[in-house]
Amino acid sequence: MPLESVGPLRFGMTMAEVVAAVPSAVELRRFVADPFADVVGIQFGFPALYAYFDRSGQLFCVAADAVSGPQLVLDGMALTGGNPSELEQWLFDRGGLRYGPRANPGIDSLGLVMRVQLTAGGLQTRPVLVGRNWADRCTDDWEGAIPECEWVGHLWPDLRYPERAKTWPPT
Repeated sequence: MPLESVGPLRFGMTMAEVVAAVPSAVELRRFVADPFADVVGIQFGFPALYAYFDRSGQLFCVAADAVSGPQLVLDGMALTGGNPSELEQWLFDRGGLRYGPRANPGIDSLGLVMRVQLTAGGLQTRPVLVGRNWADRCTDDWEGAIPECEWVGHLWPDLRYPERAKTWPPT
């Protein structure tokens, strides 16, 4: 449910409520996800997903691993582990598509940003979702609420600029 929940996880839940909502998931670690915004993350092993909590301890962001994360579906479209170009076209067709400074596509009104993850099969999609209170400018990696650690890694592929760096930060 865009802006409200991701499966059993409702935006605004506490860490204890999130852990209780996914009893079959193995908590691998808790970590500082964005030191400048006092964001704490929890990494779950299976299904592989990341839950992020703001300084008040509320769940505000969820990201699914492209390979072993839960399959997140929106209006019949599988968001997890998909082909980036197909998902980009689907987002474009929905309207309201925006690109952040690192070229990641998303729709602020859905609280959705699509990232990519390098897998054995090539780049696949990794959805990152935020709740209603954090959706404003969520596609903007500078002004939006998504933690810094989610922006690091492989950049969304852009065939128009093959010389562009493939990862952030550039190596």
